[in-house]
Amino acid sequence: MPEALRRTAVVAAAMAIFAAGCGGGSDDTTTETIGSDITAILDAAATSMGEVDTVRFTIERAGAPVFIDLGDELGDLLEFKSADGFFAGPSSAEALVTVSVSGFNTRVGAVAIDGQIWLSFVTGTWQPAPPSYTFDPASLFDPHQGFRQLFIDGLTGVTLVGTEDRDGTPAYHIRGNAGEKRVEAITAGLVRNQGVVLDAWIDQGTGRLVDAFFTTNVTGGTAEWTMTFREYGAEVTVDPPDLGAGG
Repeated sequence: MPEALRRTAVVAAAMAIFAAGCGGGSDDTTTETIGSDITAILDAAATSMGEVDTVRFTIERAGAPVFIDLGDELGDLLEFKSADGFFAGPSSAEALVTVSVSGFNTRVGAVAIDGQIWLSFVTGTWQPAPPSYTFDPASLFDPHQGFRQLFIDGLTGVTLVGTEDRDGTPAYHIRGNAGEKRVEAITAGLVRNQGVVLDAWIDQGTGRLVDAFFTTNVTGGTAEWTMTFREYGAEVTVDPPDLGAGG
């Protein structure tokens, strides 16, 4: 198992303690520097998200089930619950993905580097992901498809809801309509052919994305998506796993 992935598991177990002690990260600031004009906020967010080197992310899905695409031959098999991991630029990520299989929750190790994905299922060994497995969280930070591009041209009708404290970080709360293409990118392909109303919280001092929330319509009802972004600039290295080795 890659060293950084082990670190992800440890950090996930201690998340509440760490958050209480560190808030939004040691480099967060309470000084308002980007201004409350919507254009200034979006410009700052696009610039900051285009400069992300490393960041810790969590994605949580509640409500109606959403399935990771494993191809028509396998149907709705892996219900996505959550992902907790790190991104390392320019195009690598690793995560522990919680999925439900026939009502049984399990965690899957995932490493993605330059579009190639490896998985470690319950057997504990690393294997290349099947071609139909498309969940690559590195897409959230793709400078041409992910959050940077969302803040450049992917939001319409944007309003400033207010200023709020998010885990110790003063943030602008904005709301806008996100188009289908950008939604697909920021959900790593889990949501397709659907635009959403997206709420985002932007660090007032750095322009970094702190939290995001939106809902999607799926078979069986509504799914709620909560994303958090912390530990920008942490020392993270994503390495290819040893195939056949324990996860």
